[in-house]
Order: sequence, then structure tokens, then C-alpha cells
Amino acid sequence: MNRLQDVLNSARAENRAVLIGYLPAGFPTVDGSIDAMRAMVEGGCDIIEVGLPYSDPAMDGPVIQVAADQALAHGTTTPDVLRAAGAVADTGAAALIMSYWNPIEHFGVERFASELAARGGSGVITPDLIPEEAGPWITATDKHDLGRVFLVAPSSTDERIGITAEACTGFVYAGAVMGVTGARDQVGHSAKDLVQRTKRATDRAVCVGLGVSTGDQAAEIAAYADGVIVGSAFVRRLLDNRDPRKGVEAVRELAAELADGVRRGSKAR
Repeated sequence: MNRLQDVLNSARAENRAVLIGYLPAGFPTVDGSIDAMRAMVEGGCDIIEVGLPYSDPAMDGPVIQVAADQALAHGTTTPDVLRAAGAVADTGAAALIMSYWNPIEHFGVERFASELAARGGSGVITPDLIPEEAGPWITATDKHDLGRVFLVAPSSTDERIGITAEACTGFVYAGAVMGVTGARDQVGHSAKDLVQRTKRATDRAVCVGLGVSTGDQAAEIAAYADGVIVGSAFVRRLLDNRDPRKGVEAVRELAAELADGVRRGSKAR
């Protein structure tokens, strides 16, 4: 968690938002996904979410589902995901794993936390786990100094936001819209209100995801949030460029565009 906190604290000191990029490990291949994640860091991402492909992704939209299905078809495993997280950590960026709870529980809660920490990982985002049911996870992440990231949504009550924020030790993930992941023409208007409500409940960083795909959208969010999370737009670049080298370059270019947007938006704070 120290690297994650270093990144968040450094950005706060500079009065800017962080850029967080997501890709599922194993797409188009495990090594190919690692190359793309490194390119995202080179393009300007501060934090990388390494997705653990799962067969029942309740929160994932069609673009990420296609990539995750291909990763699973290629035989991507949890150890592969941990290896990808370690490769990201080696770049100096903060490496998080984004995973539904079932794969973590199946792998072994203590084992998962221990192996991620050993590889230099900074934390885990668990979109379908709520704090009230996270006892073993809280114990394991505290033991191994991993950041916990839970989600709040526009429908969350102030009480629910408070409970969720209190359980986070990394940042609070604020879903900009109700629904699944996917790039959108506009970011939900409720995102700013959700960030403001969450900031009243916690001093931790509040980062916004679901729907961001352009530099202008990143700038809009960076003006009021502590972080901008982008996933489907990166995956789409790889889907649209079947040549691995072109895909990696397209991902790097998108990261640079988004990083520029984050810097522009942060100046408007």
C-alpha cells in the first residue's frame, strides 16, 4: 500500500488528480497485456488496475467482457494475474488488482494477499464485496499492507457511503453512472455530486470511473475528483488493433491524451 499512498499523496501535494488505467491480464496474451500496461505507464498512468478475468462479470460491459473471455480462453490464471501485477510494480507505478470476490476466495484469501504483496502489489479493488462481508479480507490486507478499494454509487445513501469509505485503505472508487463499464459520450452528471458526498465522509482520495474515454472527459473529472479511472477505452484500443505492436502504441497514445486531460482539469481546481 505504501506505493499507492506515495502516488496519491504526491498528486495531492501537487494539487492534481491521478490517472488510473485498467486492462485485463491475459488479453491479448499474458505477455501482451504486460506490454500494454507498461505502455500505459509510459504514456502517463500513475496507477494500473490489473483485471482478473472472470466468467461471471456482473459489472463489466461488453468491451471488457470480450477481452476477459479471450483471456480465459487462452488459459489465463490467477498466478498469471499476479505476475502481471508484479511487472507493473517493477515500472514504479502503483499496481492494483481488480477482481470479483469469488476468484480471490477460491484461490485463498490469505494466499492471494500474501502473493500480491510479495510481488510488490499495492492493493485490490473488489467491486462485488461489501465491508460487512469482508472480515477475512480486511484481516489479510491489513496483515500484508495492501490497500482496500470498495465502491460507492450514485444510489448509495450517505450512511452507506460512510460505511464504505471507512473500510477503504486505498482510495474510494466512485462509479460515475449506474450500470456496467463502458465508454460513454458523456460522464454521468451525478458523478460530481457523488464525489462531494463521499468527500464529506472521508479524507481519503475519491476516484471516478465508468464511462471515461477522452482527454476532455478526463479533464472534466480531474477538476473535482482525486483520480480518473479509464478501462474500456484502453481495451477498445487493443481490440481495434490486432497487430500487437500497433495495439501497444495505441494504448500509449491514449494514456498520453488522458494524462494531458487530467493535467488540464487539475489546473481548474
